[in-house]
Amino acid sequence: MELTTKIKECINKSVLCWLATTSSKNVPNVSPKEIFNYYQADKIIVANIASPQTVRNIKQNNNVCVSFIDIMVQKGFQVKGRAKIVRKTDPEFSEMDKILTKMTGGKFPFATITEITVREVKPIIAPKYLLYPETTEKEQIESAKKMYGL
Repeated sequence: MELTTKIKECINKSVLCWLATTSSKNVPNVSPKEIFNYYQADKIIVANIASPQTVRNIKQNNNVCVSFIDIMVQKGFQVKGRAKIVRKTDPEFSEMDKILTKMTGGKFPFATITEITVREVKPIIAPKYLLYPETTEKEQIESAKKMYGL
């Protein structure tokens, strides 16, 4: 499944994503990830900076879910897919590394990258939009600014 322009824009506006994995014994793990981006038409890549449990789980069970939101608008996406761990010795690592290292300014070293091939996407929206359908994104941004003291 291809990532739409809207999904890519949301990734660019999101500060963190949350990557959910499970072990071979079905023990869940959710971990915040700061360095992530889209890659090619149907992939999301995540720098494995301090992610030993995430990497272990993906090696045991490659089904993952990644979620991200634009905190100001309070809309985002949940993406489900299959993950693989890309190492420095893999041919695609170099191209992915350029994208992620540009984001870190080289300050956060990582030896592996999680590559997620997208299979399913669904929107995430704040409950206020559902409970009060007249809510506009502009109003939501103003509310978020007040809440976060911006």
